Order: sequence, then C-alpha cells, then structure tokens
Amino acid sequence: MIVLIKDADEKRAIARAVLEALPEWFEVEESREGYIRDCADWTFLAAKDGDRIMGFLCLKETGNATVELAIMGVMKEYHRNGVGRKLVEKAKEVAKADGYEFMQVKTVRMGMYEDYDRTNLFYVSCGFKEFEVFPHHWDEANPCQIYVTYLK
Repeated sequence: MIVLIKDADEKRAIARAVLEALPEWFEVEESREGYIRDCADWTFLAAKDGDRIMGFLCLKETGNATVELAIMGVMKEYHRNGVGRKLVEKAKEVAKADGYEFMQVKTVRMGMYEDYDRTNLFYVSCGFKEFEVFPHHWDEANPCQIYVTYLK
C-alpha cells in the first residue's frame, strides 16, 4: 500500500531507515543526512506492507509546472518486486492532481556504475525520457543525467 505521510518526524524516520539500508546509493553521509533533513518539507509517499516500510519517494517543486522526484529508496528485499514502480505511479498521480505538468529525476549517467545503470533503466521503464546530462553538476565521477516525463 502506498500512503501519503504528513508528519515530519515520521518522514525523517522512514527516510533514515531506508537510506541507511542502501549504502551502495547513499554512502555519502552529508548527502544522506541532507535528504533526511529536507524530506520533512517535501511530498512524501511511503510503501508499506502492514507496519513494515518497503520504501519511500519524495517530490519537491522545481518550477511552477515541474516537480522533481528528489529521492527514492526501496529496501533491497523488495527490489524488482514492483514497489518502486508503484511509488512512481502514485507520485505521478499526486503530482498531476497538484497541477504539475512535468516530473524530472536526476541520477548518474548511464555507463558509469552498474547500480546506477539499473536505476537509469528503471526510470526509462517508468516512462521517463533522457533530457540532458550535466557533467559537472555533482562531480566528474558522477555526471548528472536528467530524465523527464509529461504528466498530462
């Protein structure tokens, strides 16, 4: 079940539990702590199996017509089981209902790291299209690939 979480402390607790369980993607403490802090102010969707957290996704506004899928994490035991796809589908519904026309997501460009290649393929399979690469947005070892999708 995908639920909208409103309570800031609950958002931070869920984000911490999931992100700390995914060191392959969120090993940089400063970035991870920034996501945990900032998620309290964003639209926060959680995937739950009863009381068990399977994953979460956050949306933040980046323009009057655009929302960014700012952070997403799914516990490893739920990878490749449709949890991430359900989170993205619900996020698109919520963003569209809130009046946004586009959703973007940033990840590391395809071909850099196997884990991120799977992430890229996941976003493409969810309907995102390559928009642009910013080679120095983060750093040279992590060129930023932006994907977008139209919500209408």
